Amino acid sequence: MRLLASVALATLVGLAAAHAQIYPSRPITLVVPFPAGGSTDAVARIVAERMRMSLGQPVVIENVGGAGGSIGVGRVARAAPDGYTLDVGQWDTHVGNGATFPLSYDVVKDFEPVALLSSNPFLILAKKTMPADDLKGLIAWLKANPDKASQAIPTAGSHVAGILLQKETGTRFAFVPYRGGGPAMQDLVAGQIDMMIIQAAVALPQVRAGAVKAYAVTASSRFAAAPDIPTVDEAGLPGIHISGWFALFAPKGTPKPIIGKLNAAVVEALADADVRARLATLGQEIFPREQQTPEALAAYHKTEIEKWWPIIKAANIKGE
Repeated sequence: MRLLASVALATLVGLAAAHAQIYPSRPITLVVPFPAGGSTDAVARIVAERMRMSLGQPVVIENVGGAGGSIGVGRVARAAPDGYTLDVGQWDTHVGNGATFPLSYDVVKDFEPVALLSSNPFLILAKKTMPADDLKGLIAWLKANPDKASQAIPTAGSHVAGILLQKETGTRFAFVPYRGGGPAMQDLVAGQIDMMIIQAAVALPQVRAGAVKAYAVTASSRFAAAPDIPTVDEAGLPGIHISGWFALFAPKGTPKPIIGKLNAAVVEALADADVRARLATLGQEIFPREQQTPEALAAYHKTEIEKWWPIIKAANIKGE
């Protein structure tokens, strides 16, 4: 019996190894859990295009929006763990949603970490016609006009940042849910929504075009891609520090050799001069090489959950 068991185990190991050796033999689907036009979509397309060169197969973007990104992420959680369905996860989908939505999956246990990609802080924005010209002026206007303003919340991060803004300033304004950053930005530019706090990658093109007002960056130091925008500390609202990050995840149980091939493709992509330049244009800061391993992503993810879940739950923030 032991001999038969050993032979069976050896056969399974051999088959798994053979499968990993020929991987990938067909196109890979990379699920972006938000509509096209947002920061997650932009980062995914830049990295996926370069990964194709390393993997020898197309990496096809599929936008699956809805429920703060949880519909698309849930699809990946249920996918076969064969390396052909992946997820571009980020702070909202793999940290914020875990504390705000009743999910059908576990943001940690149902995924294999592949690699950290990039990060960027949030920007506090308002429509171009907002009377205030700086953050202090915005806060004063909100206090003088309670419950009259509206803030778009395309993601959990936007919602959390908005709650923190209300808590720290004693202001009141309505939250309006959106399916993604792209549609929310369109409405902000059109003046149909008053405010938004969103990852810089979504906002920079409109900020540079003068289509929206940018009051502050949610970080302790100025943003290299937009050095003229003050930090929240400088603008009079210290301590509201929140950054968005992007990472590649695979379904739980994906073989380690496949994770290794995917990680190598990501590392090569992030080292490419053209990729780095395109991400920099979006205000993305690439994680250092030593943080691009699956183990580093797992540790970083754990740290972010431990930091933010107590804050989110204490504020009783719920997904909409």
